This record gives sequence, C-alpha cells and structure tokens, in this order.
Amino acid sequence: SWGYFLGFNAYDFKFDYKKHPTQDIIIDKTTGFNVGLIGNLRLNDYMDLRLEPGVMFTQRNFMYPEIPEDNLREVKSTYVHIPLLMKFSTKRLNNFKPFVVGGVSTSINLSSNENNPDDNSVGEFRMNTNTYYYEIGFGIDFYLYFFKFTPSIRGVFAINDELKRDLDPNSPYTGNINSMESRAIFINFTFQ
Repeated sequence: SWGYFLGFNAYDFKFDYKKHPTQDIIIDKTTGFNVGLIGNLRLNDYMDLRLEPGVMFTQRNFMYPEIPEDNLREVKSTYVHIPLLMKFSTKRLNNFKPFVVGGVSTSINLSSNENNPDDNSVGEFRMNTNTYYYEIGFGIDFYLYFFKFTPSIRGVFAINDELKRDLDPNSPYTGNINSMESRAIFINFTFQ
C-alpha cells in the first residue's frame, strides 16, 4: 500500500569532546517540518516492511560561550531522509492497531556546505553531506471509513560524525570536537 506523511521534527546534536570544555556548546533547537511518501509491504498480519522517503526542514543555532565574539552559528538543514523500517503490530482491536517500528536510514543534507572552501574563520559552519542513523518508535493505526490514519513518534540517532572541520586544526569552533552526531524526534501523521 502507499501513502504520505506530514509531521514535525526537533533536531539536536550530541557532542563528544577531545577535552571537556569549561562550558558546553549551547544548542538552541527549533521545530522543523517533515513531508514524505510511504511504501508499505505487508509481510503477514503482524509485520510490515516500510520505505518512507521524505524531506525534513530544520534549524539549530549554536552558541559558543568560550568565544568572546562571533560566537553564534545558524545551522539550517534540509535533509532528504530515506528510512527502511520494520513495523511490528499487535492484533487489530476494533478499529485501531498499536505498533512499534525500528530500522536504519540515511540522509543527504542539501544545506551541508561540505564543499564550501570557506569555514568558520569567515562565518561558514560546514557539515558532512551524508549521514546514517538507526530509528525506533511507536504509534497507532486508526482504521477510518476511507483511509488509515496513523500518528507516530520516532527517535532518530546518527551513527557517524557529521562535522566538517575547519582548516585550522586549533579552530575554537571545531578543534575540540571529537564527534558531532544528530539526534531527533519525529512526530508524523500518516495517511494511507
């Protein structure tokens, strides 16, 4: 079966530092928007294989408290997100069916600036274009008269470093960061 989804996201970063700083980098998160398509292959009454390609729009603002000036970076991201998921459902109860979902995904950050020769020394924050994730979540299928409506919530966790480092290895913006990995919460509303 086929469908589409609309939803919201809240992206964050998990930092791993080389030496723990006096003050962590402060991340101001905003609420983003998700839209995409669904391809669902029913394997049996309780398991489905799902492909959910979509586009995610988000922004995160970094504040570097240890840098006296020019310490704010706005990181706007547009992700083409492609998850492959397994959905495990319970038995249908009247017109609803709870489920859990999990799987792996990849994304292409169209706003990454990875190939931009400018770096933080001139105000350009850069990230790697490709990221890989694992995902886990839950939701409920509601069987309505003409379609199936599904609200769901999902955690998305990057498994590779997304930071494109500055040319200067001692850069105050990227020099002390060992890895920077996205993590996000998606709240999606699906129509099938």
